[in-house]
Amino acid sequence: MDKLPMTLVGKQMIDSELEGLIKKDREEVKRAIAEAREHGDLKENAEYHAAKEKQSHIEGRIQELQAKLATANVIDVSKLNNDKIVFGATIELYSEEKDASFTYQIVGEEEAQTSDKKISYSSPLGKALIGKEEGDEVVVKAPKGDVHYVVESIEYK
Repeated sequence: MDKLPMTLVGKQMIDSELEGLIKKDREEVKRAIAEAREHGDLKENAEYHAAKEKQSHIEGRIQELQAKLATANVIDVSKLNNDKIVFGATIELYSEEKDASFTYQIVGEEEAQTSDKKISYSSPLGKALIGKEEGDEVVVKAPKGDVHYVVESIEYK
């Protein structure tokens, strides 16, 4: 199985979520199931069925996160130094069309959040940026047509 890149921050986010699911959520649902069992007939016990369904979701998410950690290639971005854009780079782009600059960090799929200006390396923009240098023009194929950017700066922080 291929190792998927993930930043150190992304690994810490997953570790934190996993810990919460195991130590808090799993224990709460165990208590809810035990409490619901005390109410008697399980066939018609809505609380019991709801708690079992929640338990199923929690266990599924735990397995999903554990699998992601098992296949992760954790990269400490602060130790990278490259003139070209690679995984983990923070890039400032300029759009002539919008006459504005945008800053993004290229991260793993699990940690990508456009609201935090973190894009996946497998997204159309991420794919277009990999391998580019300062001053290069980047063309992103989008449903509404090509979007053009110029790479203004590259940082690894």
